[in-house]
Amino acid sequence: MRWRGRVEEYLKKKKSDKEKMLFILIDPEKNIYDEKNFEKIMRRLAEEGVDAFLIGGSLGVSSEDLDKTLLLLEDIDVPKILFPGSVAGLSKYADAVLFISLLNSDNPYYIIGAQVEGGIIIKKLGLEALPTAYIIIGEGGAAGFMGKARPIHWRHTGITVAYAVAAELMGMRYIYLEAGSGAERSVPKEMISEVRKNTNLFIITGGGIRDEYTACEALEAGSDAIVIGTLFEKDIEKTLKIIKIVKKDRCETKKL
Repeated sequence: MRWRGRVEEYLKKKKSDKEKMLFILIDPEKNIYDEKNFEKIMRRLAEEGVDAFLIGGSLGVSSEDLDKTLLLLEDIDVPKILFPGSVAGLSKYADAVLFISLLNSDNPYYIIGAQVEGGIIIKKLGLEALPTAYIIIGEGGAAGFMGKARPIHWRHTGITVAYAVAAELMGMRYIYLEAGSGAERSVPKEMISEVRKNTNLFIITGGGIRDEYTACEALEAGSDAIVIGTLFEKDIEKTLKIIKIVKKDRCETKKL
């Protein structure tokens, strides 16, 4: 099934239904599974209730690997959303793209330059664009380094809220709070909660989510969706455990 043109409607419906959402981030450059096992694992994730696949990475993602990954996912009935680290991270085989502006970058290229380059391509490919403020928190990881970001310290909730409010007033509808792939610490719940209180943005939170406790904490604090990437690459069974807890709405009943 192709979700093109209907991804935002799908996400808005889940949000209005107060459904907790979980996205799996697939980095084509880091894919450790062979084709047969990869497709089998993706189907299992979909069956357990994963809400979307994010496809992309900050380093070394070729258009060939990107297309190949998306084609392997083609028959799985879950939206495939590009999470581009550069203009090269676009593909006609996706359903939508996070049209990201890295707002706390020191380099205007990552705030608007790459978007000017990529916007025309996105139009030509007919991809659905999801306008997203991308904010680097704490360590920031490879995304923060490559994007020349000034990561916001864990304690500086007010600065994050100010960026979020500005993003909403500029017309963005999504915000991605990014602690960085494999971060030692996830985005603080207090920060997520304050962004939730002060905006109506669709909040995506990623980085450092490696167990059910951090996953549920981020969702209970106000995230609309959480992203699991590094853990998915390292431990598929633990990833499945988190998905089951989140999607069966056991966060509220589980002692955290």
